Order: sequence, then C-alpha cells, then structure tokens
Amino acid sequence: MAEMFDHMPQVWTAGQLRSALTAVPDETPIHVGVSDAPGDFAGGYEELVLVHAEPVEQADGTKTVPQQVRFTLFADAAAGAYYLDVD
Repeated sequence: MAEMFDHMPQVWTAGQLRSALTAVPDETPIHVGVSDAPGDFAGGYEELVLVHAEPVEQADGTKTVPQQVRFTLFADAAAGAYYLDVD
C-alpha cells in the first residue's frame, strides 16, 4: 500500500496574484504549470494556458449551508496538434 501524506498547499489570494503581475505587460499570455504529483513540481508538470476566469458556486448538495463562491481560473492545453482521445 502506498504511503499517505497530508498535502496543504499555500493557496494564493487575488492580492498575491495582482502583486505578482504588476510588471507583466497586459498582452502577456498566462501559462499554468500543474504538478504531476501533489506539491512536486521537480518531478514534472503539465503546462497549460489560462483560457477563462469566473466566480463558480460550490454546492455541497444540501440546502442547510450557504453556497460558497470561488473565483476560478480555467486552463486548457496549449495550442497545437494532439491525438484524439477516444476513451
């Protein structure tokens, strides 16, 4: 059986993202690196591009807890030719 560990990433706030982008020109494409394993970018990552951002309601399936809204960045594969996944 694989060994378990708790993964607790430091999730950025909108303010941290704004601060990191202050010197970046407006026309600069945004790339997103998604680690191959939790917290392990050294082991490799998938490079995606930012394609959309919007608030998304997070429903928990009950009516007792108010829905939370998370501002979500959506990423997709970079432009290029890909094999069709027919699974």
